[in-house]
Amino acid sequence: MSQFFFYLIAIMLLVFGVLTVTTRKIFRSAIYLLFTLINVAALFFYLQYEFLAAVQIVVYVGGIVVLILFSLFLTHQVQSELPNYSRGRIIFSALAVFIGFALAFTVIYQNSFPEVKNTNSEITMSAIGTQLLNYGEGGYILPFEAVSVLLLAAMIGAIAIALKTKTND
Repeated sequence: MSQFFFYLIAIMLLVFGVLTVTTRKIFRSAIYLLFTLINVAALFFYLQYEFLAAVQIVVYVGGIVVLILFSLFLTHQVQSELPNYSRGRIIFSALAVFIGFALAFTVIYQNSFPEVKNTNSEITMSAIGTQLLNYGEGGYILPFEAVSVLLLAAMIGAIAIALKTKTND
C-alpha cells in the first residue's frame, strides 16, 4: 500500500512538472509550479523527512510561488501568453533532457553507494535551531540571509516594473 502512495506522488510530480514547462499561460504555469512543489513536500513527508518537507512548504510554496504570483498581479501580466517556440528549440530541449537523464542514469548505476548504518543518534530541534542560527563553520545563517536579500531584490524589481507600466498607461 505504501508503494501505491509513492507512485501516486511520483506520477503527480511528473505530470505537474511537465505541465509547468509546457503551458503557454503564465498564471497556469505558476499554479502548476505550486502543485509541483507541494508534491515534492509530500515526497519528503513520505520519506519521513518532516523538517525538509516543512522547509519546502514554507520557503518554496509559501515564499517563492507567492512572490511569483504577486509579481504577476503587480505587472498585470496574468492573462499574457508565452510565445510559440520553434520546432528546433523543442527538439533541442527534448534532446537536452534525454542526455541529462542518460548521464544521471549512468552515474547512478556505475557507482556503488555504501550502505548507511543506522545510528542511534537523536537529532533534537534545539540542535537544528542552533545549527540554523549559527554563523560559524557548519552554520546556515548566511544562506538564509542571502535568500532573504534575493527575495527582497525580486520584490523591489516587481514593484518597479509595476510602477513603470502603470505610469506608461
